[in-house]
Amino acid sequence: MTSRIMEHCTLCPRNCGVDRTKSRGFCGETYKVRIARADLHLWEEPCLVGEKGAGTVFFSGCSLRCCFCQNYEISALGKGFEVTTGELGDIFLKLQDMGAANIDLVSPTHFVPQICTALDSIKDDLRIPVVYNCGGYENIQTLEMLRGRVSIFLPDLKYYSSELSQKYSSAADYFPVAINAIKEMVNIAGSPVFDSSGVMQRGVIVRHLVLPGQRHDSIKLMNELASNFDNKDILISLMSQYVPVYKAFEYKELSRRTSTFEYNSVVDRAVKLGFEGFFQQRSSADTNFIPKFYDSKNVL
Repeated sequence: MTSRIMEHCTLCPRNCGVDRTKSRGFCGETYKVRIARADLHLWEEPCLVGEKGAGTVFFSGCSLRCCFCQNYEISALGKGFEVTTGELGDIFLKLQDMGAANIDLVSPTHFVPQICTALDSIKDDLRIPVVYNCGGYENIQTLEMLRGRVSIFLPDLKYYSSELSQKYSSAADYFPVAINAIKEMVNIAGSPVFDSSGVMQRGVIVRHLVLPGQRHDSIKLMNELASNFDNKDILISLMSQYVPVYKAFEYKELSRRTSTFEYNSVVDRAVKLGFEGFFQQRSSADTNFIPKFYDSKNVL
């Protein structure tokens, strides 16, 4: 199945149709799985880290072109190293043995068939939930492949405005694609479920990074979420961690941090709409929170 899908790739909404067994897709990747880090990660939402952290695997490549991406070394600049599906399954089990609360797949879209193969090979041994941590820009058919394999979805919802999504991420259709994808995620995962320690076992957390100068767009997103979902169906994670990196300095409005007023305006709207979830401390807006990425398998 994997090779057939990769010969005419339509895993992401770019639907580039590239034969990734011979070339690279829009994501920048071939059919060979590449990752840039696999380790316990303490900087996800509290309900995802447990006592020791999420078992986070960062995949190389991306279907978006976000000019402010904090992980630009792997999403755009090609950093990372190849692993087989067998090695990927072993990595998942190693993270479980290290005490991970879950397997946290970061930017996994363009490797979903290989991830499914890896998960199927260890299904009798994996006892912790799998988290699909993505940019929100997803094809429904790809998400369907995850049914029965992924129980937690952690999508971004970046923009309402098509002008902004085109300008900053080269994806004019971002909002309609993402909102429909999140509906499918809720359909697959259901409402949030936690264990006795407060660690999430199922459900959807919608992340939104409040950008400088765009609080009105962020507030529109909160209103749209309220129009499309019951506030008990999803959790909201409003992030204040924006710092200008990568190509953000090409845009004057993105060349500063988000102000406390801008962030709190969005928080106030989310609270008034009855959403529950997570709000970041302002101290999170620091490049020190960006993880270190690798291009050698020797770090595993």
